[in-house]
Amino acid sequence: MDKKRRSFLVGLAQAAAVSTVGGTLAAGFIEENKDKPLTLRPPGALDEKEFMKTCIRCGLCVDACKTRENIPVVDGDKKVTLELAKPGDNAPLGTPFFIARTNPCYMCEDIPCMYACPTGALTPEKCQNDKGEVAIDYAKMGVAIIDPSSCIAYWGLQCTACYRACPELDKAITIEWRRNKRTGKHAYRIPIVHEDACTGCGMCEEACVTEKAAIQIFPREVVLGKAGDRYVKGWDPKDQERVKNASTKTTTETGRSHKSALDNLNGGIKWDE
Repeated sequence: MDKKRRSFLVGLAQAAAVSTVGGTLAAGFIEENKDKPLTLRPPGALDEKEFMKTCIRCGLCVDACKTRENIPVVDGDKKVTLELAKPGDNAPLGTPFFIARTNPCYMCEDIPCMYACPTGALTPEKCQNDKGEVAIDYAKMGVAIIDPSSCIAYWGLQCTACYRACPELDKAITIEWRRNKRTGKHAYRIPIVHEDACTGCGMCEEACVTEKAAIQIFPREVVLGKAGDRYVKGWDPKDQERVKNASTKTTTETGRSHKSALDNLNGGIKWDE
């Protein structure tokens, strides 16, 4: 084989290799930049899809978290909550996130990360109560979920680590006493999460004593259900206010709507009605 032909074939093989590697890297980059539903965001974050559109990956919120006052120090290491996602973090590249098990949100009263955001990806509107008051207590970064099968309090052991770590004491997590039928002598002290008061800070997950946390923080939209507008809490004045002008007239009508209940029962089912 002459030198020109060999050089041509070598160049062709090299180009194919570069193309393959480049395609793999591009595919990896695209995958790393998709929104990840399980990513925990800073306080005040928009819903994930809107957050991804609005966040410009500037890192100012992370800088504000690193330079905040009264940073907790454990074993000589500063406990910085926020990170900017890098390859392998399973979060969209360059976006802020935190890992509750190792570095939860420490609920800074002045919320420096949120106010450092220049685009509104982190907004005070997401940390407001019904009166429009802004405070870290109203943040909804996620919600704590307990696994009863691995929580040792459900076994009957006296553990209240998550309850005592919660900054919203006796609001986000309460202790419920239950009789232990297995022994007939002792009581269970069961932690109960109240999602309306839980900020998703993750201090409970960090404090959990089990090898893998029996209480974990998840984004609210991933794990919480939705009853829908048709259901009303009769004991809740706000819910009553919501439906005070609602019509009681049935708006869904079919062929069966014009027959008596007895005729419908005797007539069987006709799916075209």
